[in-house]
Amino acid sequence: MIKTLEDGFKQLNIPYSSEIENNFVKYRDLLKEWNQKINITSIEDDEEIYVKHFLDSVLLLNSGTLNEKKSIIDVGTGGGFPGYPLKIVNDNYKVTLLDSLRKRIDFLAEVAKDLGLESVELIHGRAEDFGQNKNYREKFDICVSRAVAPLNVLCEYCLPFVKVGGYFAAYKSENISSEISSSENAIKKLGGKVSEIREISLPGTDIVRKIVIIEKYEPTNTKYPRKAGKPSKEPLV
Repeated sequence: MIKTLEDGFKQLNIPYSSEIENNFVKYRDLLKEWNQKINITSIEDDEEIYVKHFLDSVLLLNSGTLNEKKSIIDVGTGGGFPGYPLKIVNDNYKVTLLDSLRKRIDFLAEVAKDLGLESVELIHGRAEDFGQNKNYREKFDICVSRAVAPLNVLCEYCLPFVKVGGYFAAYKSENISSEISSSENAIKKLGGKVSEIREISLPGTDIVRKIVIIEKYEPTNTKYPRKAGKPSKEPLV
């Protein structure tokens, strides 16, 4: 089954090595072990883990980004996706993972330890709170998120973390056009604009992933993000 991972990397034109493979195997084993204790993912089949978690996470990478030295924050990271796979492939990244569940943060800490990942910070908390924290607000080159939420809600969670000139990459499903249209005004309020929509086929499947790239062109107004729970209950329009 590990060939699924190697073939997927080749299809995506991303360099593959024994070190990358070993780290993903360790990650898979830890994910399956911890999933027996806490709910991290509904995906438990090895091949599905490789495709729907690992390969899906690295779709953002291309030949121009593989050696970048960037600071990345992954908001609502869950089992560490996409932040950890991006870090495994490009160790130059300085990665911060944010999640609201303490037990998932404990799992992510063990992954970092067992894989020997450095320049990793784990935060237990809510995006609404840390987006107003001066130590994290507008400190990152890139924000990523695979969290399931409407784009206008995700942007209020994520854009406050991004430096002016940086970007937010939202991992979305194939049918995204209407969601982008209805979110454009909210994105503008937050200091961003949609600069690119990448459409990529997930290797070994008929799934088409769209990654919405939102550029941060001006500072986010200090009233955003609003207090915890507000962005999802009363989304920006």
